[in-house]
Amino acid sequence: MTKQVITVPNAPELPFSPAIRAGDYIFVSGQVAFKDSKTGAEIRGIEAQTRQCVEKIKQVLEAANSDLNDVVKVNVYLRNTEDFTKMNGVYRSYFTEDYPARCTVVTGLVNPSALIEIECVAINQEVNDS
Repeated sequence: MTKQVITVPNAPELPFSPAIRAGDYIFVSGQVAFKDSKTGAEIRGIEAQTRQCVEKIKQVLEAANSDLNDVVKVNVYLRNTEDFTKMNGVYRSYFTEDYPARCTVVTGLVNPSALIEIECVAINQEVNDS
């Protein structure tokens, strides 16, 4: 099985890839959204951070010639239990049918400004369409 690094424009230089395509799957690294990448302004609130996390995932999947419809597994990491319902409201606006399998964990996150981190696995349609 070969693996391919998926890159996105203007991604921060960190010691991990935005995503890896391996066989039938695309593994998207955890996305956080506590700061707007264009303006540097702080993104506040669980709804805004959730929305931005999923938008970043969409960008990574697009770079892999994929989209949210190909997502089969999602892991959500929340800082606060109280944010679960609001996060779910935003999540439902992106995943509207045939929901992916999902795990949600309440835990500490590396950056104190981050309220959420989301990672996912998608089907690699380039392999499955051939």
